[in-house]
Order: sequence, then C-alpha cells, then structure tokens
Amino acid sequence: MLALPIFLVIAVSFVVVGVYLERKVSAFIQDRLGPMEVGKYGLLQLIADLLKLLQKEDIVPKAADRKLFLLAPLIIFASVFAGYAVMPLTPDLQGSATEVGVFYLMAIVSVDVIGIMMAGWGSNNKYSLFGAMRSVAQIVSYEIPLGLTILCAVMICQTLNLQTISFQQGIYTEETNYLFGLKALGVEVTNWGGIFSWNILRNPFLLIAYIVFFITTLAESNRAPFDLPEGESELVGGYNTEYSGMRFALLMLSEYAMMLLVSFLGAILFLGSWNTPLPNIGPLRLADWTSGLPGTAWGNITGVFWLFSKAMLAVLVQMWVRWTFPRVRVDQMMFLCWKVLTPIGLILLLISGIWRLLMV
Repeated sequence: MLALPIFLVIAVSFVVVGVYLERKVSAFIQDRLGPMEVGKYGLLQLIADLLKLLQKEDIVPKAADRKLFLLAPLIIFASVFAGYAVMPLTPDLQGSATEVGVFYLMAIVSVDVIGIMMAGWGSNNKYSLFGAMRSVAQIVSYEIPLGLTILCAVMICQTLNLQTISFQQGIYTEETNYLFGLKALGVEVTNWGGIFSWNILRNPFLLIAYIVFFITTLAESNRAPFDLPEGESELVGGYNTEYSGMRFALLMLSEYAMMLLVSFLGAILFLGSWNTPLPNIGPLRLADWTSGLPGTAWGNITGVFWLFSKAMLAVLVQMWVRWTFPRVRVDQMMFLCWKVLTPIGLILLLISGIWRLLMV
C-alpha cells in the first residue's frame, strides 16, 4: 500500500504546483509574463495565494442549506482523490490491486456529480443552481463516450485490472504481442517492447479512441472549452459562486486533481503506463535499459518517471487547449457528445472486438 500515499503526495503537490504552471503556460501562450513579482519568477505567488485562502473567512449564506453547502466540497474532494487508490505507479507499487480497478475508478469519480449538485442546490443561488445543472448534464452525458473508449482498451486487454493492463504493454508481458496486434502478420514484437507494445499500436484504432478519451476527460474535468458550469460571463462562477476561503480552494484543487487523475488513466490505458517508450532495436536494448526489472529500485524509479512524464504531457495539452479554444455553447457541447463522440465510440468498440478476435 506504499503506492497510495506516494500517489496522494504527487496529487497534492501537483494541485499546488499546477496553479503556478498553468499561469505560466497561459502567459506564454498569450504572450504575457505571468506571475513575476512575488519571489523569483513569481514562485512565491503560489504561497501568497494559499495564505490568503487560509485567512479568508468561511462564509455561509444565510439562506443556504447549511448542511448541503458545507458537505459538498468534501464529497467532491474525496471522490476525486479516492480514484488514486487503484492506480499502478510502478511494476511493484500499486494502491489497491483489485481486479475491477477500471470499474471502481469510473464509479467513484462519478460521485463528484452528487457533490456538484449539492453545492449548486445548497447555495440557494440561481446562478449556482444553473451551473450545477449544466455540470450534471455535461458530466453524465460525456461519461457515455468516455466509458466506450475505456471499454475499447479493456476489450483488447481482456481485464479490468490496471496493473495487468500495464504489464501487457511492455517487455515483461506474459502475452505474445504482434505488430499492430495482428497475428496474421507474423511479426512478433514482444521482445521489442517500447511503443510497439502500447495499446495504441496493439490496435491502431485505439489512437482515435485516446483522442475521444482526451476530449471527454476535458468535459469530465470541467476544463475549457467545456467549462460551461463555471461560465464567468453568464454564471459569475457557477456552482462555486457562494464559496470562499478553503472551501473554494477545495473545489478548485479538486479540478486540478481530476486533471492529473484522467491523465494518469489515459497513460495507463493507452500509452504504455509505466513502461518505457523506447524499444529494443537489435543489440541496442533500449527497453531493457530504460525499464528496469520488476522488484528492483531501478524498475521503480523508471516506472515513476515514465508514468509521470506521460501524465504531465497530457496535462500540458489540457492547459494548451484551455487557453487556445473558446468556450462552446450548451447545444454545441451536447451535439458533440451525442451525435459525434458517442457514435465514434460505438464504432471503435465494434472494431476493438473484431481486432481482439484477430489477435487470438
């Protein structure tokens, strides 16, 4: 169970550093400087903001439902961080080795919808309620194509265990991997490892599935261009309008924790998890050198490095999208979900089933 506290430390550290990182990334994209005055390169701006939030008064509106209002941020925070319990960090470090890790993750993360609805309803504010209703409609809708893309990877791997899925995408797999997952080609790549064993090459259509997965996770995380629940131009701040102090901080930090969580999940399901992207090429044993045997310190070090690198790359793309694309309208959001992404997800699920038959 050592992996769970390590993951929580990584998650908490990221949600703290992620605020500074996004400010700098957005400033670079928009040709601004970002935080510069408080500390070297504005590094202490983050500490100043945290101190400010800690000192702010925790205000509960007089007309609000006090119990719902106070409980909502805790439910959102707990549901997001509970998702880290089943994440494999390295070949040897994993929180819970449950055989239904994917199912658990999808179930527990969905609980934050209840917290968001509680926040909007308990605030007794029409803007908060509208934001909560938007969020519920958005998250429940986008869970359909999200679940379909996850099922594509599960169908190829034939397991719900995230650690087993990770092992199948590297040189230490017990299965025989073929180029593009096609046994008919007769090109065995089990000993090549690297990117050739990743799910996006075990079934090339999973690359499309990962793109759909990435888009849906933006909506699940309430990230632009799907930040409709917090639309400042018409809803002030959405479901968190009435919150202040540390309760507001919990809501904001939960969003960053969700960003990292879905980035980890995408890396595990599609991008080789903690496995190296470098393959063995003849006598050049890059995969062997940059992976490390399970049960060794080098294997744990490289596992953390590769998994965190892939997740952070996905986070940077999320930030890039956030500061590049404008917010979509509600009807555009629903059109994209039900008439574009869901049909694509169903087609990819059918292809994945056929592809798995060809792999056997």
